[in-house]
Parts: sequence; structure tokens; C-alpha cells
Amino acid sequence: MNDSVTLTIGLALLAYLWGSIPTAVLVCHAFDIPDPRKQGSGNPGTTNVLRIGTRKAAAYTLLGDAGKGFLAVLPCLLLELGELEKSLCCLAAISGHLFPALSSFKGGKGVATTFGACIGLFWPLAIVQLLCWGLIAAIGRISSLASIGTALIAPIFIWLTAPEYLFTLWLIAALLLFSHRSNIQNLLHGQEPRL
Repeated sequence: MNDSVTLTIGLALLAYLWGSIPTAVLVCHAFDIPDPRKQGSGNPGTTNVLRIGTRKAAAYTLLGDAGKGFLAVLPCLLLELGELEKSLCCLAAISGHLFPALSSFKGGKGVATTFGACIGLFWPLAIVQLLCWGLIAAIGRISSLASIGTALIAPIFIWLTAPEYLFTLWLIAALLLFSHRSNIQNLLHGQEPRL
């Protein structure tokens, strides 16, 4: 195994570990808020922390989840590595958030971590994701709908602007749709809670 392969594997493992950090749980513990995995929707993410806690706690959760996504890709930027390494670290960070090994592989929905990782992957994409999420959320007033819509729009934007990342974005979209499968069922039955 040559040095470049070893480096890539090491960075991907590090990215997975960054992604696995349970930001929402740590924030709720710090703010004396019940464990988000046992309250509200049971999802350790920003929206659930907002429901069971405070706006301040939700803001810290959002920043923490996005931050760990960006930090996972940052070594690739500092080392000036290519699209393969950045893509693997991006996917590893999101996978770590969705399927954390130290939490029985039961994590959050991955939206904020995806946003942070995409800042490092291709920053114009992150801006489009932010705008799309905000617009859909403002119109529909449903967080999950905004997340699902943004996940589907992102590959189209990448196809038009940076097609070298198209496969990566389709994988990310698939992961996000999988993590929102219960929300999709609720949306189809008109039972998804509004913001």
C-alpha cells in the first residue's frame, strides 16, 4: 500500500470520526436539555433540539454539525488534494453523522453536516443548498421538505457547474433520502410537523 492510499484511508477514517461526534447530545447536555434521542422526534439534530430546547441550543447544534462536516474535508484543502479525496472525506463525514459507530449506528438526518462538508467540497454548492433550503422552508414551513428538496436539487446544480462531483452528490442525495424515509412517509400522509 503506497503512501497516497494510506493517507486517503486515514483522512476518510478521520472524517468519519469527525462526523460521528454527537453534537446535539453534547449541546443538550451542556444546556441541561433532555437527550434529543429520547425526546421529541428522537432525532439528534437541529430541528429536534429547537423543539425540545431553545433557539440558542439549536443554533449551537447547527454550527457544530456544519462545522464538523467542514473540518472533515479541511485536511484535503490544506494538503491540496484532489476531487477523489475530498469526495471520500465528504461522504465519510456524512456517513459518520448518519451511522455513528459509538451510538449503535443511529445518528441524525445529516443535513447540516452535508452543508458543512459541501463548503469544503465545492463552496458554490453550499450557497445554493442554503438558498434552496431557506426558500423551500419559507414556502412550505416544513423542515424535512426543505431538506429533501435541497438534496434533489443539489445534483442538478453540480451537473451544470462541477460534473466531476456528480456521482458524489447522487450518493449524498441517496443517503439523505434514506435518512428522511420516515419523513417522506409522513409527508405523503400529511402528518409531517411544521416549523
